[in-house]
Amino acid sequence: MCVIFFYTNSNPQPGGYRLILASNRDEFFARKTVAATEWPNADHVVGGIDLEPGREGGTWLAIGSDSASASASGVFKVGALLNLTGEPKPRDAVAHKNILQPNNQNNNHNSSSCHSCPTKRHENNEHFLLGRGTIVADFVSQFDEPTNSLNFNQSLLQDCTKYSAFNFVSIEIGPRSVPAQIRLLSNVPPTLNEFEEGKCYGFGNSLPGTPFEKVRFGQQQFARIVEQHGADSAEALSAQLLQLLKNKTKFWPDAELKRRAPNWGEELSALNVHIVDRGYGSRTHSIILVDANNQMHFFEENFEPEMNPQELWNPVTVVHKHLGGQLV
Repeated sequence: MCVIFFYTNSNPQPGGYRLILASNRDEFFARKTVAATEWPNADHVVGGIDLEPGREGGTWLAIGSDSASASASGVFKVGALLNLTGEPKPRDAVAHKNILQPNNQNNNHNSSSCHSCPTKRHENNEHFLLGRGTIVADFVSQFDEPTNSLNFNQSLLQDCTKYSAFNFVSIEIGPRSVPAQIRLLSNVPPTLNEFEEGKCYGFGNSLPGTPFEKVRFGQQQFARIVEQHGADSAEALSAQLLQLLKNKTKFWPDAELKRRAPNWGEELSALNVHIVDRGYGSRTHSIILVDANNQMHFFEENFEPEMNPQELWNPVTVVHKHLGGQLV
C-alpha cells in the first residue's frame, strides 16, 4: 500500500513552489533498496533504487531533469508507481533492462531507444509480464520526443497489460508559460486520465474514482498544508508534510479497502502503516519540493528494522539540486 499527494504550479509567485509532493512507500521491511540519491549511471535523476533480485534498478518514486542536456531548458519529470491492491498478482512478473542495470551499455538519457526492453527470449511471448519499477525509471531518465509525458503514456497504454496491476502517476513541468502535465495511467482496466495543475491531488492503491478513506483524509489535510504553509521554507514545509505522512489513525471502516483487501484491510487503513507480525509497513516517507527558481529539495526518511530498536528510523536524507534551465 502506498499513497501520494501533490500540488503543481508551473508559474508560482516568488517564494512559492512549482511542485509540492509527499508520498509513503509501503513495502516489506526485508526488501533491499537504496535510499534516495543521484543515480550512478544517470546523475540527472534522484530517487530510491530497488535491489530486489529480479527487479534490480526499478524505482517507486523519482525525479529527473534535462539539466545534463546541451539544450537544457529546466524541464523536469516525476514518476510514481502505486500497486493496485486486490488484483491478481502474476507469479512470473520480472524486471527488464533499464539504465541502472549493469549489463545495459546504453546510458545516454537523451537516446530515443528503450532502456528497458525485455530480453529477446521473451519478445514473442505475449504472456510474459514485465517488472513495473522500470516504468518510472524510463520516464524520468529520458527527455526526447518519444518520452515526453503524452507520448510516453500513450505508448505505455498500448503495452500496459504486460505488467502486474498498477497506477502510474506522471508529472512533467517545463516553461512557466506552459501548465504542468499531470497524468495517471491504470492498467486494470487500461485507462489514462489527465488532471489540471493548481489543485491538490491524492492517489493510492485503488482507482482514482474510488479512493480509500485514508486518501480522502490525506488529500484534505495536504490541501490545508499547501494553503497555510505553501510559502514557507523548504525545511518548514517538509516538516508539516512529514507529520501528515506519519499519521497512524485508522480510517476504518472503508468499503473499497475492505473489498480489495478483505483479510487485513483495517491494518492497511492508516496513512502510516505498521504491521509488525507481517514485517510490512510504511518504510519510506518522501517529500519532493521544487521552488519557483527550479531548486529541488528531496527529503526522505527510511524505516530500518535492523537498526537499534530505539532508533529504527534513519535521519532524514536530503538531496538539494538545481534542475537547470532559464525559466521563461
